[in-house]
Amino acid sequence: MKHFFPILFALLIFMSSCNRNNTEQKRPDYPETRKDTVVDDYFGTKVPDPYRWLEDDNSEETKAWVDAQNKVTFEYLHKIPFRQKIIDRLTEVLNYERYSVPFKKAGKYFYFKNDGLQNQSVLYMQDNLNAEPEVLLDPNKLSDDGTVALANLAISKDGKYMAYSVARGGSDWNEIYVKNIETKEDLKDKIERVKFSGISWKENGFYYSRYPEPDKGKDLTEANKYQKVYYHKIGTPQSEDKLIFEDKEHPERMFSASVTDDENYLIISFSETTSGNGLYFKNLKDDSEFKLIADGFDYDYYVIDDNDGKFLILTNENAPRYKLISYDSANGNKEDIIPEKEEVLRSVSIGGNKLIANYMQDARSKILMYDTEGKNETELQLPGIGSASGFSCEKNDTVAFYSFTSYTFPSVIFKYNFNTGKSEVYKKPEIKGVNLDDYVTEQVFFTSKDGTKVPMFITHKKDIKLDGNNPTLLYAYGGFNISITPRFSASRLIWLENGGVYAVANIRGGGEYGEEWHKAGTLQNKQNVFDDFVAAAEYLIDKKYTSPKKLVIEGGSNGGLLMGAVTNQHPELFAVTLAHVGVMDMLRYQYFTIGRAWSADYGLSEDSVMFEYLYKYSPVHNVKKGVEYPAVLVLTADHDDRVVPAHSFKYIATLQNTYIGKHPVLIRIEKKAGHGAGKPIAKQIEEAADIYAFAFKNTGVVPYKTTNENMPEEKENKHKEHSH
Repeated sequence: MKHFFPILFALLIFMSSCNRNNTEQKRPDYPETRKDTVVDDYFGTKVPDPYRWLEDDNSEETKAWVDAQNKVTFEYLHKIPFRQKIIDRLTEVLNYERYSVPFKKAGKYFYFKNDGLQNQSVLYMQDNLNAEPEVLLDPNKLSDDGTVALANLAISKDGKYMAYSVARGGSDWNEIYVKNIETKEDLKDKIERVKFSGISWKENGFYYSRYPEPDKGKDLTEANKYQKVYYHKIGTPQSEDKLIFEDKEHPERMFSASVTDDENYLIISFSETTSGNGLYFKNLKDDSEFKLIADGFDYDYYVIDDNDGKFLILTNENAPRYKLISYDSANGNKEDIIPEKEEVLRSVSIGGNKLIANYMQDARSKILMYDTEGKNETELQLPGIGSASGFSCEKNDTVAFYSFTSYTFPSVIFKYNFNTGKSEVYKKPEIKGVNLDDYVTEQVFFTSKDGTKVPMFITHKKDIKLDGNNPTLLYAYGGFNISITPRFSASRLIWLENGGVYAVANIRGGGEYGEEWHKAGTLQNKQNVFDDFVAAAEYLIDKKYTSPKKLVIEGGSNGGLLMGAVTNQHPELFAVTLAHVGVMDMLRYQYFTIGRAWSADYGLSEDSVMFEYLYKYSPVHNVKKGVEYPAVLVLTADHDDRVVPAHSFKYIATLQNTYIGKHPVLIRIEKKAGHGAGKPIAKQIEEAADIYAFAFKNTGVVPYKTTNENMPEEKENKHKEHSH
């Protein structure tokens, strides 16, 4: 969840004088969902759980229910007359070349490229920047339908081998393989049961993390426990891998192993939740015992580099907005290298004998460069308000690569010269038929319920009229210290070019202003997240960007929880709710896969105080009778083993059983897909078309100037208006 939040797609809009919200719609004929008599007792409070049986994703009854729900949903969506036009336009705007930031290893350069409509991006390799690129790995050849994706890779220090992991059907479970880079052939090595693992080379093998074999049939739901670190020597079977690190007393702990660039030290990071971690190190030169750098989970620690046993560590220890420190492994002494500043220090890279500090100021990038002692600060000039990332280079390189993107600025790869201090465009995408100068992004600050100022980015056409009639999509996340910074989406252009407004609220729970901003949206402060989002919606309405009948809200994962909570609390504010892979049952999330790791943000229903708090906002438990809900489309996938689909199943079953109005409340369950990562472009287009067709229909918007004759409901509504 922390590393991944769902890709945003845009809505395609054309303004219509007819308001579809007032159109009489027939209530969909939802499948009947059986109710059980399961009741849990939480500290004297009896809580019914009638749809507990939907947690069993392997039962024939659950599978039949999924098929029945999809049948109703797809029949509804496929009858929308402009759905195919949305597919056609999405296909057009997504068909452009895209590149990743190149990285250098053993004198060679590696990068990803997508020709436009390839399901998965292809990994290329060059001997130097002027050499002819050659394909190293094409994930599109790993499956016929693009549902096998590359999850991770690591190049050996000598450049002879590449270890890479793949994910099937969107699952978090990975398999690791090894490729001979010179011959392009895979070795016989295959490693299974890998999840939430890095790959870090040492000589002729690598370190990785894996879990024990799950119980049969429970690989997508069973709680993940007892992760261990192993070393795999190439050319040997997995059964011979050497156990490096484990902790039998703490089954929920997760471990990540990484080797320093000089291959002298092994770093083990360990955590139990998504907040805070500890660090061990081991001297590989003398094979000494592991030694503790930081214990407990109050702070974050990320090792950036080492210099003869002096580690550079990015941390928020006594620095909520992060700082860079030096840690001497010989005596444990710590020294500030880059002290905490007002801006949030997100990452530090090293190149050209400089420290490249990537800061975030009001949710947008600011890049400062220091010498290796943390002095002589200079600022890198960026093209505008947006997000810079990458800064890929080796320590002594004179050239680095980075990317810059914003809501109206496609991701451009820049090459930076440390000697001249100047950047030049290295790769720039060309999107045909789009003039990005027609649009503008503004940053505003609105006031939340408790008086907190919250930033929000608003993107729209320059000639927009603030008449309250603009279809508007409001997105937010609000959790796990994740910052939502400006990003370009080609599909979002379709929304913008048809008069839509796109708004992103940087609400509490994220990391936009450091750990204090994060903590202000966790545990018993979680209601602040919902209040911030509601205040963002009210701002957009008060300033006449839009109205409740034109306001669409969207979020995924933790943002899906946000969608469920605010829809329950303020259904009158929204026309459409789009909830992707949400955490909807706040009383039982901890019992599935990696769920317990989220308790630092959410708390646990096993605690009497937190139970009361969770019970008050849990989406599944707060759907009320007699309320007019907006149109709701819930999206999940059968292979989502991050936020198991039972959350979405139980939420939509509750909503369909409780809400008796005519706004559709539907669930779309993708097959051979997971939490979002690695989803092939073909599935992305189909899903986006369904989402936006649903949103258009339920906000009274007619895209592409579709005539009334093609819209039976609208034609009938016009007839009624004229007759009155």
